[in-house]
Amino acid sequence: MTQLLHEPNDASALIADWRNAKLKSCVVPTMGSIHDGHLALIARAREMADRVIVSIYVNPTQFAVGDDFERYPRGIDADMARIGGLADAVYAPDNLYHPAHATQIIPAGAAIGLESEFRPQFFAGVATILLKLFNQMPTDFAVFGEKDFQQLAVIRQLVRDLDVPIEILDHPTVREADGLALSSRNLYLDAAHRAIAPTLHKTLSITAKRICDGEPVTMMLAEAQTQLLRAGFSNVDYLRLLNPDTLQPTEDISPDSRLLVAAHLANVRLIDNIALGQN
Repeated sequence: MTQLLHEPNDASALIADWRNAKLKSCVVPTMGSIHDGHLALIARAREMADRVIVSIYVNPTQFAVGDDFERYPRGIDADMARIGGLADAVYAPDNLYHPAHATQIIPAGAAIGLESEFRPQFFAGVATILLKLFNQMPTDFAVFGEKDFQQLAVIRQLVRDLDVPIEILDHPTVREADGLALSSRNLYLDAAHRAIAPTLHKTLSITAKRICDGEPVTMMLAEAQTQLLRAGFSNVDYLRLLNPDTLQPTEDISPDSRLLVAAHLANVRLIDNIALGQN
């Protein structure tokens, strides 16, 4: 039966008990609204570790004023039902910030550009809360999905630069049958916009194939943005071909080079990415 924990000391004590028993452990950090993508991360964690703990915390510091913090989907009972017995424990704290909290991690490197151009507070919030969670739950592993590709790079950088003794695991993006990347924010899409949303992945796949076939990168990126706007997206924040390690723009057509996109469909912002070799 999955344990439900709310206090940091209880989570720390549980991890210590596992470590004392020489059991490997893995944390799956989430903001709740558990879907099949999260369940795939839990399955990946189970492959790597003897014990799995899922954290559920909607982190206020990664939302800007006017973002969807207040309406972000929440429901611990539904989340526990979805997780079932797949995890050994769920850590769902009420609040992880002291009333006088005054310290933030400000990442540079992989955090510069892309998401930070449109959500400048985002990676500071992510890095700060994850360091807090890693301190409270010093597991052997943590697993994250590739859908948030820049975030994954920032987390690897955080662990490397601050000597956090945890191994970061990744998992390929989990998709609906029509190609839409699973995300808690997909719940915001009405039926009409849900029908348009798979165009994002389809456009990435077509663009990747055309680039691999030798068509000019700059032209293909421009055409892809035009196609998204014609399909019904209201705005494209970015659509770029990047080096997967440095996240710098590239025209390298190696299989690992990544197309990353963020686009708005009505009032929902969707992100996605694929490697050129995935087309």
